Amino acid sequence: MPGQFTLPTFCRFLLPWAFTICLIALGDPAPHPGPHYLLPPIHEVIHSRRGATATLPCVLGASPPSYKVRWSKVEPGELRETPILVTNGLHARGYGPLGGRARMRRGHRLDASLVIVGVRLEDEGRYRCELINGIEDESVALTLSLEGVVFPYQPSRGRYQFNYYEAKQACEEQDGRLATYSQLYQAWTEGLDWCNAGWLLEGSVRYPVLTARAPCGGPGRPGIRSYGPRDRKRDRYDAFCFTSALAGHVFFVPGRLTLSEAHAACRRRGAVVAKVGHLYAAWKFSGLDQCDGGWLEDGSVRFPITTPRPRCGGLPDPGVRSFGFPRPQQATYGTYCYAEK
Repeated sequence: MPGQFTLPTFCRFLLPWAFTICLIALGDPAPHPGPHYLLPPIHEVIHSRRGATATLPCVLGASPPSYKVRWSKVEPGELRETPILVTNGLHARGYGPLGGRARMRRGHRLDASLVIVGVRLEDEGRYRCELINGIEDESVALTLSLEGVVFPYQPSRGRYQFNYYEAKQACEEQDGRLATYSQLYQAWTEGLDWCNAGWLLEGSVRYPVLTARAPCGGPGRPGIRSYGPRDRKRDRYDAFCFTSALAGHVFFVPGRLTLSEAHAACRRRGAVVAKVGHLYAAWKFSGLDQCDGGWLEDGSVRFPITTPRPRCGGLPDPGVRSFGFPRPQQATYGTYCYAEK
């Protein structure tokens, strides 16, 4: 009847919190508490590989009268954000090393998505798309996740030789970077079981255990054991490194070679002696399976096994086996070479 005071009309006279509860009771969606202009992303995690082109979506539902969009990367373990790119919708300016490989997608006039060309290991992490309109700034956060492999690493001197900064450098020298906790956790779910503790990118020290045993922290539940935060300059442990897909390929050269002869053999083939990260990536992404120990660039001897068998290391699971660090003059092994495509 005309002039009736309906329940939906009554709801609008209530305080904001009561208004929301009233709408829910009527079966109507509550007002969206999120950004006014920026649309929430459909997927908050974007998966990619090293060398690929990745797009981080950021779309406006409506265009403010005037605005800027600023993209930045949230650095793990450091309470700061690194600027990447700023645009006003017409022109864009890049900042830092990532800014030179980043551009706006510009699929339509409300598209502020970021495109990263030639994704690198250090690009993985959390990104923020921030709308600055001079009234009330808004932002959405996304995570770029790289498909890759985690490998434990220690130098020829033995275990627990690295402080945090030395571990970071060692991973970079082996075509990797320090792994994050989430990368180590993923590796643990895929079968990584390792008793030696190692540095992670966030500055913590941990190790993954699938089968609890006395030499690995004693009895208890399987999981990621933690030493907690440590002194980055003073404390010394191993490293957990992370690497992703290769631009080139790894191949084996048979023979009974010294380390210097291994370098010469790879050079003759237009290649270099492979790094540890190269071998792990070839095993993970190319299925490299070779039951022969071979020299690597750091002086270690290893071999990758995709299909376990009794006379190839004797272990029941796939992985990269190690003979440690023989004397460089020992002419016993072939070598693994790496060549760019």
